[in-house]
Amino acid sequence: MPNAPHTDDPDAMFAAVFKEALRRRGLPLDLVRDHLQSHGVTLSLATLSYWRSGRSQPEKPQSLRALDILEPFLGLPCGALRSLVRRRPRGWVPPHDPAAVRGVYGENSDVEQVLGDAFQHFDADLRRLVVYETVSVNEHRLVGEFHVTVAVRAVRDNARHLTVIHTLDALNPDEVDFTVPHGPPPSTRYRPELNCVVAEVPLGRRLARNETAVVEYTLRSASTAGISRCHERRLTTPLQSYLLQVRFHPRAVPSTCWHYYRSHIDAKPQSRHPAPLDGFHTTHLLPMKCRPGVYGIEWQWAD
Repeated sequence: MPNAPHTDDPDAMFAAVFKEALRRRGLPLDLVRDHLQSHGVTLSLATLSYWRSGRSQPEKPQSLRALDILEPFLGLPCGALRSLVRRRPRGWVPPHDPAAVRGVYGENSDVEQVLGDAFQHFDADLRRLVVYETVSVNEHRLVGEFHVTVAVRAVRDNARHLTVIHTLDALNPDEVDFTVPHGPPPSTRYRPELNCVVAEVPLGRRLARNETAVVEYTLRSASTAGISRCHERRLTTPLQSYLLQVRFHPRAVPSTCWHYYRSHIDAKPQSRHPAPLDGFHTTHLLPMKCRPGVYGIEWQWAD
């Protein structure tokens, strides 16, 4: 391969060769996108940018077909790009990437402010696989309780705890109770100015790489100040499954509910659908696919 960039990291080789070929040909990504589209393959500029930066690699059949089209366009031998695509084992998750977290949470988010320098390593040892959460809205129209079950996989040896952060509509540390059903109590701290609760929930044992664990916890708030209008979860990596239930007190039933998805915290909803209540004043969100982004349920009070 002519003038192939040198790197000892096989994950970075594809990005390095792709980037160098673009530079050598003087091709901006929009022309690459248009060339692919003229051959019947549609890829976004974001996807091509991720390939160039090494944030992701081609995996789907259409993406691999795009490589066959791009190799002659970039002046590369047949198979030069395909040969550099690593075959990921089933269940593979990408390494921790603070930039990807910011891509969903936004710059200088509440989470980054809460964690400070530790944000760079936010749950770097674990990946969430499944999240089930039940949110209870009390008679004061406030979210008064979260009950969460999370299945995680260790991506490094010696994973010991899961860091969780919740933002409440009103936070008084004296009125908040964070509990786990088994094991020692979590290390918990509060940032009232950001309405955030941070807890490090211990795992049942130290995990080796690729081992899994289930974490369960409940967060209760006795506050009566303020009013809640939605609950959402920000996902920075894909999940196998996400289920959100919202239960309303019989004396605090909203007039309308919707569930929604948006690609990042500052984006407008890409999808927004009615979420009717059942006979127990409960509604839920169960997306078919859980790609990174923001998932939530919002509701409107009658008065």
